[in-house]
Amino acid sequence: MKCPFCGHAETQVVETRVSEDAASIRRRRRCMACEKRFTTFENAEMRMPTLVKQSGERQEFSRDKLREGFRRALHKRPVATEQVDAAIDHIVQRLLTLGEREISSRLVGEWVMAELKRLDKVAYIRFASVYRAFQDPDDFRAALREVDEPRTDVQRDVQH
Repeated sequence: MKCPFCGHAETQVVETRVSEDAASIRRRRRCMACEKRFTTFENAEMRMPTLVKQSGERQEFSRDKLREGFRRALHKRPVATEQVDAAIDHIVQRLLTLGEREISSRLVGEWVMAELKRLDKVAYIRFASVYRAFQDPDDFRAALREVDEPRTDVQRDVQH
């Protein structure tokens, strides 16, 4: 670690402590040249992958943009903020778990649709209609069939 006072490259760690939340490490260091002391902090850096749009454009991942997509789809729907936060956390965790530097924005969109389908079927249809660029009522019908629970043979027999 380079000394911030004199720029000397050699320093000695005098004391190390883990933070209360165990998320970072505090180190007290002493410069081997000028003998001055200073503190450094170590934190884990979690890098989100870059999103690659269909056009080939690359864009930084934005948790706020993801939240805005959920907010629009869930407008006036009875879904708790905690559920939305959990869905967003789930998507972020999946992104980090992949360990890729770049990922298709299409994949993230599919994950959003899966989370919305679980949270609220109306919100899912709203999001899918924009995301998949529905052109006519048949597109909506197909999406509605997709969210309907599959009926069992017993249910089919009772209805006929």
